[in-house]
Amino acid sequence: MKSMENSTDHAEQVVDDLSAFKLAFRRLAAGVSAVTARDPDGRPVGFTATSLASLAAVPPLATFNMARVSSAWRAIEQTDHVIIHMLGSRNRRVAEIMAGDHDHRFDGDHWAPGPLGLPVLKDVPAWMLGRIVGRYPVHENAVIVVQIEDGSLGDTDEALLYHERTFLRPGDPA
Repeated sequence: MKSMENSTDHAEQVVDDLSAFKLAFRRLAAGVSAVTARDPDGRPVGFTATSLASLAAVPPLATFNMARVSSAWRAIEQTDHVIIHMLGSRNRRVAEIMAGDHDHRFDGDHWAPGPLGLPVLKDVPAWMLGRIVGRYPVHENAVIVVQIEDGSLGDTDEALLYHERTFLRPGDPA
């Protein structure tokens, strides 16, 4: 891709495919989830994910993507189960923590041990226990497929979105 054009003007020019990709995806708002697990030494690990998607209802399957250089990759590569949390606007601070320094993501009382001893984030609109059924490497990344085995609903909340590198709550209807 040589350029990226706005439909009404040609002010912004992008000269390479990587820049075009990054700039375009920053403009795509995405729901925010968090994935937690335990590493082989039993330490809690987790990260925010904007790539969560449902794959099938029967059986209940979901996918998320992650970098294989991520601090959590070793755990995801070697564990059988994860907890996927749907985050709401009241969980913005938790999203910031889970996107921050990996050494401090589980400092504090925003989580507790849950099923199989996995970390469950507190006060989220929903969480699901998933058994990893597939890990598909793609370049330096991976697509992870999980089959949902259990879950819980919390109080409803407005969505938490990630857009233009910022966590946001939806605004007025379009």
